[in-house]
Amino acid sequence: MTLDFNGRTLELEKAFWTLFPGLCKGCGLCVEKCPVDCIDWSDVLGVYGTPSVEADNRCIACGICQNVCPDCAIRIDKRKKLIN
Repeated sequence: MTLDFNGRTLELEKAFWTLFPGLCKGCGLCVEKCPVDCIDWSDVLGVYGTPSVEADNRCIACGICQNVCPDCAIRIDKRKKLIN
């Protein structure tokens, strides 16, 4: 098994949600703490061969998952709002 330290970025409605599978140990803290329940298990394996995670468009870009991840495996980049 080779570790993937490249980020997998999902372009969601409110944010670019990046997971680094080579850092994710599948602890599930992000799944547990997400206030909108938008994070679920992925088919991509993490560092110990456990499932990593991914988010969907329900993400509100609050950053809680990024803050609770003990391994810095998640990065949230909020999308800029366009001014009309």
